[in-house]
Amino acid sequence: MTEPYEPALDHIRALPSWLLNRAAGRGRRLLGEAFAQEGLRMPHHAVLAALADGGPAAQAALVRTTGFDPKDMVGLLNDLQRVRLVTRTPDPGDRRKNVIALTAEGCSCLERLARLGDEANRSLLAALTPAEREQFVALLARVAEEREEGPLG
Repeated sequence: MTEPYEPALDHIRALPSWLLNRAAGRGRRLLGEAFAQEGLRMPHHAVLAALADGGPAAQAALVRTTGFDPKDMVGLLNDLQRVRLVTRTPDPGDRRKNVIALTAEGCSCLERLARLGDEANRSLLAALTPAEREQFVALLARVAEEREEGPLG
């Protein structure tokens, strides 16, 4: 007995990894469009959030907290400083370092970005009921969690 033929592309399009990649791309697009209203991108949002959570920090600490490449962090901080969302001041304990801090405008911008991000995510999950959204996020968190798998998977 032979199995019914499944077109190869249909098989690929039904893979969870394919679907997750497509959903992630749509989510990035929606967030990118939302954050563009503020002239910023997702990495800017992450830096502002890290400063809001942890307070003023050295650039190296922000690199560790966000996981961004140090060279990318320089550009992000230049962007944020240029629009007065963060300040850089010499570290009183080590004049070779700068302390980066959120400004009042940076705090306000972070609140706007959070609202825009929430709206974008509501749009991303609009096809789901509230209960389905809650379940989807819980399941997605489990799938995204990194685990060590044994030799048998």
